[in-house]
Amino acid sequence: MGQRSVLVTAHPGRENARRSARLVTERLIAAGISVFTLEDEPSCPGAEQVPADLDAAKGVELVFVLGGDGSLLRAAELSRPAGAPLIGVNLGHVGFLAEAEPDGLADTVDRVVARQYTVEERMTIDVAVRAQGELVASTWALNEATVEKAARERMVEVITEVDGRPLSRFGCDGVVCSTPTGSTAYAFSAGGPVVWPGVEALLMVPISAHALFAPPLVVSPQSVLAVEVIPGNETSGAVLWCDGRRKVDLPPGARIEVRRGALPVLLARLQAPGAGGGPFTDRLVAKFGLPVSGWRGRTWEDTGEHA
Repeated sequence: MGQRSVLVTAHPGRENARRSARLVTERLIAAGISVFTLEDEPSCPGAEQVPADLDAAKGVELVFVLGGDGSLLRAAELSRPAGAPLIGVNLGHVGFLAEAEPDGLADTVDRVVARQYTVEERMTIDVAVRAQGELVASTWALNEATVEKAARERMVEVITEVDGRPLSRFGCDGVVCSTPTGSTAYAFSAGGPVVWPGVEALLMVPISAHALFAPPLVVSPQSVLAVEVIPGNETSGAVLWCDGRRKVDLPPGARIEVRRGALPVLLARLQAPGAGGGPFTDRLVAKFGLPVSGWRGRTWEDTGEHA
């Protein structure tokens, strides 16, 4: 087998992230694994710095991310084209995408060294922006693509579309087009459902829509969603945000098309996914602080009784 290598990225503005990066780098190098870090982040002794471009993760076994979900979304821009799995250690607030917490950092590194992890695919979306029939921008997202009003004091008027057929026209603050991974992010805040990662689907969630019919929608992963921005004096301009990182200013009358992404994002998990989505249920309870006291479990299995 060839030389193992890992790209370590850390939130540059957090001292705890820099300390954690040094610890991770030290333990990986001690195990005989080569470590790369990004040139726009603090260097770590023994690590080789590489440019923060789309080739940064090329050829590495894993991308180790130290920070919150924002840091992991940034790292996904590097790992996705390289086909390298991400493993995140939460140094932020919720950290829904992270696999470990800071108090388990050393154990996480040791399990990576021992290859005690599995890799799961997370669906992405590809996003195309058209104006007068011409493609003017193309991008992608792991969580969501959001068409939003550009000015706070005005709303944006849109027509939503599924599979080439118009669905509804309304004024709103925006429309979120989300993956299952993004269902616990912006789409959730806008009133959308939580979708388990094992479900392949696309979500469309209007934000503060002035309409009788504007519910959250869950459609097939083979479907194509579209949002057309209606130009007019009563509405302001609109912008497109993908994962809160990539922005496109939308021209009047723009059409935004969202479909399943050609490339997934890979996530490394320290525990194999369980049947029935148990681990994701535990993640929901932990991240959102959900009350579960009084749960008695599947007591009929213990007593021999049947429901």
